[in-house]
Amino acid sequence: MKKIKILLGLLMLVKFSQAQTPNNTFPYSYRFYQKLSKEVYNKNTRFHSSLRPFFADDSLLAGSIDSILNYGVRSGRQSWLDRKLFNEHLIDVKKSDYTAYVDFLPDFMIGKEFEEGKTTWLNTRGFQVGGTVGKKFSFYASGFENQGVFPEYYLNFVRNNEVVPGQSAARKANKPTSDWSYATAILSYTPIKYLNITLGQDKNFIGDGYRSLLMSDNAMNYPFFKLTGTLGNVRYMTIWTGMVDPKAKKLSYDAGNRKKGGIYHYLDWNVSNRFSVGFFDAVIWAQTDSLGNKRGFDPAYVNPIIFLRPQEFNAGSPDNALLGLNVKYEILKKTTLYGQFLLDEFEAKSFFAGTGSYRNKWGLQVGFRGSDLFKIKRLNYLFETNLVKPYTYSGRVDILNYAHYRQSLAHPLGANFGEALGIINYSYKRLDFMGQVNIARYGLDYNKTVNYGGDISKPYHTATGRNNNFIGQGITTDLVFLEGSSSYLINPKYNLRLELGGIIRSEKNDLSSNKTVWLTFGLRSSFRSLYKDF
Repeated sequence: MKKIKILLGLLMLVKFSQAQTPNNTFPYSYRFYQKLSKEVYNKNTRFHSSLRPFFADDSLLAGSIDSILNYGVRSGRQSWLDRKLFNEHLIDVKKSDYTAYVDFLPDFMIGKEFEEGKTTWLNTRGFQVGGTVGKKFSFYASGFENQGVFPEYYLNFVRNNEVVPGQSAARKANKPTSDWSYATAILSYTPIKYLNITLGQDKNFIGDGYRSLLMSDNAMNYPFFKLTGTLGNVRYMTIWTGMVDPKAKKLSYDAGNRKKGGIYHYLDWNVSNRFSVGFFDAVIWAQTDSLGNKRGFDPAYVNPIIFLRPQEFNAGSPDNALLGLNVKYEILKKTTLYGQFLLDEFEAKSFFAGTGSYRNKWGLQVGFRGSDLFKIKRLNYLFETNLVKPYTYSGRVDILNYAHYRQSLAHPLGANFGEALGIINYSYKRLDFMGQVNIARYGLDYNKTVNYGGDISKPYHTATGRNNNFIGQGITTDLVFLEGSSSYLINPKYNLRLELGGIIRSEKNDLSSNKTVWLTFGLRSSFRSLYKDF
């Protein structure tokens, strides 16, 4: 009852005259979104920066997004080929009551992994189609058919998990050449200016950092239904998702992979122009128990405005519940401090005793980011640290882990790790440069039967011990990841570019040492986050 009163009190603080929920979402990609840092993290405005993807037609962002997507577009007489190659969508229709566009999305890349002496390549043929109908309805869809040869560390992940990271299940997981495909689809409807309704097959992201410990775009696409309400300085989001877990034991061949669902609530409050705070809760529930008994959906989870943890407790705690906090403070004109705290399970007595109980599961993120570094326009930067205690995100049974198709819904390293990273981006006319450094320490399991808390698919009750569980336990492993890239923009409408990139990766522990030096060049396109830093 007390929490409900707090929520109502927050809602009473909003200014209804400022309420506006735009309609048209723009696909999330860190490398594109960081170009908007100057507008998003501005102490003179209030923006719900932690809810991504953004609405492209938001009054604060519309001008900047339009400027980026039309950079270098030339006017005057040009041939059809010249316009389509450098300036326009392949098909672009603009009418008074509807708009539509269609693009072919190539992603062709050739590379060399020097340590293994292996030639790598990527052959992706994709498409995107989007548009609006009236002022209240928008749509977007994309699809990709892919084949490729990866460097050894990346290929090992595909082999072990039978999934191409962040994209799709691999058809030939045990073959040298991988084959996969996937699609995205979004339908967005804004019946009134205070509410947006979205049905999709895509990803969502909560946070102001490069990583998110609450909800990230690390895993492959999943079906979801989302409600986003905005009342002045408060934005509230509820998401219902459907997911699968191939690692959980199949009940039968006909039943296929085990199914589960997720319910997420997030309230973001812009307290002032500088300070924002967000409250997060989530529940992961299984459609069947370990014996194959079908479990009905708890109708209380349908309610979009409810605190999930008390409801999950009242139901007998059969599910995996998480709580989280997201904060940001714009400390300088162009510098923002941000952070997250995730609480998976808490036992006060052992927490304050410092015994390293496996029952205390939490994650912490602290970072800062900014734009126009050294007064150089379009030079953006980010520095971030992430800590996640062993056994965080794991469930009482394997299927209740905080993951979709063998990939974490939060950080790609799962749990039992500490990480520090820095990213710098610079754009000059059609040129774009990026540099990234990741340093991480995590603990691996000696074999499949041992659980030191890094593999979130293993139930937490299989922990190696009830106490003395600390970050990095198990096979303590050090990871250093360096990445750099430079690109030349050909067509801004769908980010068609020539790109040269390089990766140096080193992973060491007492049992093994692996190094990767990987150089790539390609013709690339689309707005996607395809992570290689794990």
